[in-house]
Amino acid sequence: MKTALVYDRINKWGGAERVLTALHEIFPEASLFTAVYSPKKAKWAEIFPLVIPSFLQKIPLMQEKHEFLGTLTPLAFESFDFSGYDLVISVTSEAAKGIITRPGTAHLCYCLTPTRYLWSGHDLYFPKGSLLRSISAPAVAYLRQWDKMAAQRPDVMVAISRAVRARISKYYGRDSQVLFPPVEIEKFAPISPSIRGNFFLMVNRLVPYKRVDLAVRAFNQLGLPLVVVGKGSQERKLKAMAKDNVKFKGELTERELADYYRKCAALIFPQEEDFGIAAVEAQAAGAPVIAFKAGGALDTVVDGQTGVFFEKQTVPALAQAVKNFGKISFDAKILRENAERFSKERFKKEFRALVAEIDGKL
Repeated sequence: MKTALVYDRINKWGGAERVLTALHEIFPEASLFTAVYSPKKAKWAEIFPLVIPSFLQKIPLMQEKHEFLGTLTPLAFESFDFSGYDLVISVTSEAAKGIITRPGTAHLCYCLTPTRYLWSGHDLYFPKGSLLRSISAPAVAYLRQWDKMAAQRPDVMVAISRAVRARISKYYGRDSQVLFPPVEIEKFAPISPSIRGNFFLMVNRLVPYKRVDLAVRAFNQLGLPLVVVGKGSQERKLKAMAKDNVKFKGELTERELADYYRKCAALIFPQEEDFGIAAVEAQAAGAPVIAFKAGGALDTVVDGQTGVFFEKQTVPALAQAVKNFGKISFDAKILRENAERFSKERFKKEFRALVAEIDGKL
């Protein structure tokens, strides 16, 4: 079965990119199509036999300034020709699902989330009453219309979590099945609980929807040590807000990150994630998760056994959850067993079964 992979843009490393590398292990000969490709920022993509960017690649600086692509992105994905393929797999949180395939070519969409800035996160990206919201309104209206239409094109829609499945139903009016993304849990073996430190950990890009600001304000109030791993547009603002008990470590190597997971008291997870790989990585290392009760955390965290939930994104709610956490004894074995439900080998096995089912219907 000749297979192609499609992804929104190749210019960073994160959870979606881990999905693509796992898919490469299943389909090692598959080419990877994308809107724009930055070899400098995405060295991981060198594993693919061929990376094929769209015509947008020819526009200066677009490989790294993709936020300016806007209304051109739909045309970029519609311009690809997949007539020589039996199966096309789009991995997307934006426009890659909008590819056009001919009869005889199956299209499986692995949906990370319906386009966030158009739907569930629209008010975060375009605050109510702002000039940006007014100026962008025509483009948003066009993109919403196209996005809904594009979401009907895949033959099969697969969601990464129950929360994403609900969004697909709400915004696109489509049914989907859930297949959890891969987590390389073998890299995060737990250590003796006696070695754990007293600090709490956050592992996030420092952008608004990750709600790092909420954690900083809560720990300013609690006075407990908080280590923040990651970089992003809000870094300067967050550092100015934080008291001395909150430390920012920037970006770490995978080995350094694993060490922090193994030694922290718990991972702080105040955002609503589509899935949330960090929560699984922490549990794989024996660290409980203090999580906002929404999104992917509902799939990955077991309240009272592998973590503690809080129900409102407020400083008092998070602060109280941290206090409640201190009253519970967590078993590293149970944490590890829960994380193993999301292993990469499990993902590959389930994905192969899904493709076999599609192949049987071709």
